[in-house]
Amino acid sequence: MSVKVRFAPSPTGKLHLGNIRAALVNWLFARQQGGTFVLRIDDTDFDRSTQENEDAIRADLQWLGLNWDETFSQSSRFDRYNEVVEKLKAEGRLYPCYETADELDMKRKIQLGRGMPPVYDREGLKLTAEHIAAYEAEGRKPHWRFKLDTPETVTWTDLIRGEVSIDMASLSDPILIRGDGSFLYTLPSVVDDVDYGITHIVRGEDHVTNSAVQVQIFEAVGGKAPEMAHFALMTGKGGEGLSKRHGAMSIGEYRDEAGLEPMAVVSLMARVGTSEPVEAFVTPEPLIEGFDFGKFSRGTAKLDAADLDILNAKILHDTPFEAVKDRLDGVDEAFWNTVRPNLKKLSDVTEWTKIINGPVTPVIEDADHMAVCAELLPDGDLDWGVWTAAIKDKTGVKGKGLFMPLRLALTGQAAGPDMASILPLIGREKVLKRLTGEAA
Repeated sequence: MSVKVRFAPSPTGKLHLGNIRAALVNWLFARQQGGTFVLRIDDTDFDRSTQENEDAIRADLQWLGLNWDETFSQSSRFDRYNEVVEKLKAEGRLYPCYETADELDMKRKIQLGRGMPPVYDREGLKLTAEHIAAYEAEGRKPHWRFKLDTPETVTWTDLIRGEVSIDMASLSDPILIRGDGSFLYTLPSVVDDVDYGITHIVRGEDHVTNSAVQVQIFEAVGGKAPEMAHFALMTGKGGEGLSKRHGAMSIGEYRDEAGLEPMAVVSLMARVGTSEPVEAFVTPEPLIEGFDFGKFSRGTAKLDAADLDILNAKILHDTPFEAVKDRLDGVDEAFWNTVRPNLKKLSDVTEWTKIINGPVTPVIEDADHMAVCAELLPDGDLDWGVWTAAIKDKTGVKGKGLFMPLRLALTGQAAGPDMASILPLIGREKVLKRLTGEAA
C-alpha cells in the first residue's frame, strides 16, 4: 500500500507550532515511506476564511520545507458533499433536528442533574410532519445529525496509542450540517479522505472520539476508515497552556520577528513528545530516516520554546556557506566561516560585518601599551600568533591580559570570533587606527 496522508488547515488564522507539528509528523511519515503528502485547505467557513490566511499557510509550509505533492480546497467540492448528503438522507442516516442552542443546553443540564450522560435523546427522529411544519412556520431551520449505529463499540489499533475502543452509545449523534446549511468539519473531511485515497489519518489525541464517529461515517458513505495515529497534545514545559511566551506565536512571527532558521522549528517539532532527544539538524534527512511512530510518547508533550534559540544557534554553527550565501549580502566564505561560531541569528552577521568594516569605537585602557602593540604589528600578512608572541616577548604580558585589551581595541567587544581569523579581515590600516583609539 502506498502511503497517502494529508494536512488540513483552516484559513481562519495563522499557523502556530501545534499546527506545524501535525503537518511535520504527516510529512515525515510520507517522505520516509515514499508516499504522498496532501495539503487540503478546509475553507468551508466562508465568514472566517480569508485568502490572506491561505497564502500565509502555504508560505509558512514552503519556508519550513514541507512541500506538498497534491493540494485542493474544500470550497471547490460542495457539489460532491451535497451528493453524499442526499444519499445519507435517503438512507435515513442524516435526520433533521429543530432544537435551538438554548433548548439543547437545557436538555444537557437536566440530564446532568439526573446523573445521566448528556447524550442527545434523538428527538429529531420522533418528529411528525405536523411537528416539522410547525417548526418551519416559526422560522426555524433544521440542523442535520448523523444517526450512529448503537449499541456498538468502534475499535482500531492506533499506531501510537495501541488498541482504542469507543462505546458509541456514550456519544450523541453528531451534527454534520448547521442550521444555516453550512458543513461542520466531519462530513467533508470523510468524503475527501475517501475520494483522495488517504491511507493514514495522523493528528492529535483530541480527535480520538471524533475518529470513532468518522469510522461509522466512512462506512456509511461507502469507504473504509484509514489507519490512524493520534499523538499527545503539547503544553508549556511546566504543563501550562501554550501562550505567546510558550510557543503559540505564529510561524510567521518566528520567521520574520524572531529571525529563526526553519530547521530550528523543524528540529524541535520533530522530536518534542518522543523518546528521542531534541537535537539541531541542518537538513531534515536524518529526521526522515529515523521517523517511527513507536518513538512517540503517550504522555503530554512538553514544549520549551526557548529551545528554539539554542537550536537556531547550533544550526548556524554547522551551516556551510553554500547553504546561506544567497541570503548574505557582500559576505564571502572566509568571513562566514570566521563569524558563524558566534552567531545566534543570521541577522547577527550584519553586526559582525560592521565590526569588520567599521567604524568601530575602540575600547582602550592603556594607550601606551597599545602604541607598543602597534609598533610590533608584523609586516606582510597579519598573523595573530606571530604578533601576540612578539608582544609577549617585549612586554611580558600574557594570557587574558594580553588578548583581551587587543580584542577590545580592535572590535569594541569583549567576546566574538577567533581573533586569528578576524585580524586579517579587519586589515592593517584599520588595525593601526583602532590601536590609537581612532574610530575606524
